[in-house]
Amino acid sequence: MAISQADGSLTVRFIDAAPKLLLELTNTTDQTFRSVEILTVFLKDEETPGGGPSRVHIKFEAIKYLRPEEKAVLSHRTWIDGQPTDQEHDQLERLKVLEGEVKPYVLDISWEDAEGKMRFQRIPVGH
Repeated sequence: MAISQADGSLTVRFIDAAPKLLLELTNTTDQTFRSVEILTVFLKDEETPGGGPSRVHIKFEAIKYLRPEEKAVLSHRTWIDGQPTDQEHDQLERLKVLEGEVKPYVLDISWEDAEGKMRFQRIPVGH
């Protein structure tokens, strides 16, 4: 199975659906993608001076299929110190891109294309 980089095949958008922030993924190609997955994002520790080991990470649910030009809202879960959190402690907001701010995180996304090749894309995010 070949693995290759795909530039711009997917786009992400954050949707403010108060009280919850959602991540929308769009397939901008004319191919159906299978097994679309975003790797877990480990967030920098904001509480330890000078940083420390990541205490917070965000896991996203995989998508079985993403058809051409289709959009999908991914469910996610924030984990702090190895425990799932409630909505009040959700950290997805930290992945939103803010104009003029450094993007310290990346969404590593992988999927299988119509030819059975594994593809991946990195999308810088965060603030």
